[in-house]
Order: sequence, then C-alpha cells, then structure tokens
Amino acid sequence: MKKLLLLSVALLGFTFASNAQDISNNAIGLRLGDSDGFGAEISYQHALGSNNRLEVDLGWRDGKDFDGFKLTGLYQWVWNIDGGFNWYAGVGGGLGSYSFDNAPAGVDDSDTFIFAAGDIGIEYNFDIPLLISLDFRPEIGFGDDSFKNNDLDFDIALGIRYQF
Repeated sequence: MKKLLLLSVALLGFTFASNAQDISNNAIGLRLGDSDGFGAEISYQHALGSNNRLEVDLGWRDGKDFDGFKLTGLYQWVWNIDGGFNWYAGVGGGLGSYSFDNAPAGVDDSDTFIFAAGDIGIEYNFDIPLLISLDFRPEIGFGDDSFKNNDLDFDIALGIRYQF
C-alpha cells in the first residue's frame, strides 16, 4: 500500500513538473487487446488540457453462448519523450455486464460489475493524423460472481486511432 501511495505522489509530481505539449483534441479508433474476454474496444480520447485527456472505451461481445459489454473511463496525463513519442499514465474505472446463455437450468451465470483501473503506455503521433499506442491496464473488479469479484486482471492492448 505504501508503494501505491508513493507511486501516486510521484505521478502527481511529474504532472506538475512536466513541460506543456500539444496533444490531439480528439482521437477515435480501436483498442485491440484481451480486455478480459471482451476483445476489441471502440476508443475515444478528448484533450482536457495541453498534457491531459479523457479516454472512454466500449467493448462488447454478442456470440452464440456469451453476451456482454464493458465501459471504461480513464483520466490520463501525457508526457513527451522525444519527437512524436509520448508516454502516459492514468486512473479511472468502469462498469460491465455479461451472461452465458448455455448455463444449466436454475443457474444464473450472469453478472453486472464495476471496476477500478490504472493505465500506463507509450504512443507515437505520426505526421499524418494517426496515433498508435501500446498500453498496460491493471483492473480490479467488484461483483457478485467470481468472474470479476475482487479479481485483479491485467489487460495489454494495441491502440490505433484517427486524430482530429
């Protein structure tokens, strides 16, 4: 717990000490990762300042035996490394729901859950309006079922977004 507190204080310190930079006002695209079984997510980023932004991701699945969605919101701080390379870190959370259609009779195999998430990644802004990123998102979930009940998940994903 002390390490988490120290990391949080360090991130806030970097935020206030970082040089201002311009990030895209808006970006929309896909975040391709395991996303805890939800697969690809539609991802939208909106700049809130010169070095921070809001990211909202929506993942969903509709299959023969499985239906679900997951909505994530993150506040991110962005720092320039060199040229078009940036790194970022953020915090947030979200909610989701899933159900398995092939559950035995009398068994409710569905859940609605909330989760807290962190985010750290690296991105590259091309000269054209394209942004590619690789990020790591640890999530801790809270729900009635074991799928997300106090479960720590690690989501690694590749993001491809159009900037405007």
